[in-house]
Amino acid sequence: MLSTNNVSLAYGKRVLFDEVNISFHKGNCYGIIGANGAGKSTFMKILSGEIEPNKGTVSLSPNERLSMLKQNHFEFNDFSVINTVLMGNKHLWDIQQEKDALYAKEDFTEEDGLKAGELEAEYGELGGYTSESDAAQLLANLGIMDDIHHTLMADLTGTQKVRVLLAQSLFGNPDVLLLDEPTNDLDVETIRWLENFLAEYENTAIVVSHDRHFLDTVCTHVADVDKSKINVYTGNYTFWYESSQLASRQIADKNKKNEEKRKDLLDFIARFSANASKSKQATSRKKALEKLVIEDIKPSNRRYPGIIFKPERQVGNDILKVEKLASYFEGTTLFEDVSFDVGRTDKVLIVSKNQMAITHFFNIINDEYKATTGTYEWGTTITKAYLPNNNEEYFQNSLTLMDWLRQYVPENVTDIDEDFLRGFLGKMLFNGEELLKKTSVLSGGEKVRCMLSRMMIQNPNAVVLDEPTNHLDLESITAFNNGVIDFPGVVLMATHDLAFANSVCNRVIELTPKGIIDRITTYEEYLENDRVKELRAEMYS
Repeated sequence: MLSTNNVSLAYGKRVLFDEVNISFHKGNCYGIIGANGAGKSTFMKILSGEIEPNKGTVSLSPNERLSMLKQNHFEFNDFSVINTVLMGNKHLWDIQQEKDALYAKEDFTEEDGLKAGELEAEYGELGGYTSESDAAQLLANLGIMDDIHHTLMADLTGTQKVRVLLAQSLFGNPDVLLLDEPTNDLDVETIRWLENFLAEYENTAIVVSHDRHFLDTVCTHVADVDKSKINVYTGNYTFWYESSQLASRQIADKNKKNEEKRKDLLDFIARFSANASKSKQATSRKKALEKLVIEDIKPSNRRYPGIIFKPERQVGNDILKVEKLASYFEGTTLFEDVSFDVGRTDKVLIVSKNQMAITHFFNIINDEYKATTGTYEWGTTITKAYLPNNNEEYFQNSLTLMDWLRQYVPENVTDIDEDFLRGFLGKMLFNGEELLKKTSVLSGGEKVRCMLSRMMIQNPNAVVLDEPTNHLDLESITAFNNGVIDFPGVVLMATHDLAFANSVCNRVIELTPKGIIDRITTYEEYLENDRVKELRAEMYS
């Protein structure tokens, strides 16, 4: 078991944690959630011992091993890939090094032989004789194939390093596993493998992630970082969010009797328990929900932005027509022979094995890049708004938020006053003195929220979204997701957020170097379709 006792941490006058007491138990997976800047990653570093709290202690049960996903991508540059993974079990690695050093001695003594025998016995008990094959299998599961297992880490790409360091953290079945944003830079197939790994994990796992599908799949509990405290709630992220919203509505409903409110909450718990999937982790979550008492369900203090797109007019019959579109970049075919029509009820997920292909495609249909060949045409009724993957070009000048937004007001809007602009920025949680903040000092998440204000002010009936969840906290992601679900217009989007994709999109188009795969389906069904798997193998061969 891992636990904290009165842990407090402050940087100057800023208090991150105030007397936090929390215990993490075997068989559970805890999702650490909280607004950007709340201290989620800092708390993980406190748990791992990387940061010392100002007050309080962190305790790990005797003889238990803790492993944490490393964030320093250069720490193991001088080591091979396979050895980097093996170093994840430090005790096993140290025994191996000591054993090898003994055998390398020129004056190997009887005493050395006895010591080597002891080390060999302990090495075997710890699984040392299968450790290299176990590490190789982990790497393969994470997309790192045998041909680079003996390559130096320094020679790997950033994405490859992320996967090796993830394998390192998982190696050797640690008693406590700490994972900070483990799905970053992973493709959907690898994320699903990791979800299955953690769903079957029998020890203690603690994760920080902005991926709600991932949190929902693996977590039995949510640990909410809010106002310098951490409160643990039973259930996954969706259960926490929906139950806290239900509790808030019940508090506001003064006319409803207490017994009726209690029945609503009990029905809510029963529904979530019944919907638990068959994995071991979900079964554990189901049992925990069945034991949950009503008093444990509390309203959230979180603030959610209001992301609401209101089309000025309905779309006509002609939305977007793409014909024979192709794009080549530095000798690489990003996509070719792309032809399709978008219908008025379509919410299209654009996917590709090459993220650059998606970004190039979106920039082309938004008039920012030129296609190598082919054409595209938007319908005359379409007013589109675009959220690009990279928004830096929109923040080159140091303007106040009010002045920044003013430059994107449509020409047909004449009645522009301070309240008009404040309303759109206020929906994105910019209030008071924040409205005078310069765009040059905004964080990544604040820039995305500004871009969303820019989109909403255009009253679009078609939105194009390239990785819309980048830089956003869970509250903004959830609000954004709900806003797009409710949007009556056309959507073209790309996202690694499986929950976002599945809840919004009814069509999947995959861009490949040999044409497209086009299916009317959800993304999850698309990934499971055997014919699609065959086509993908052909298109990328």
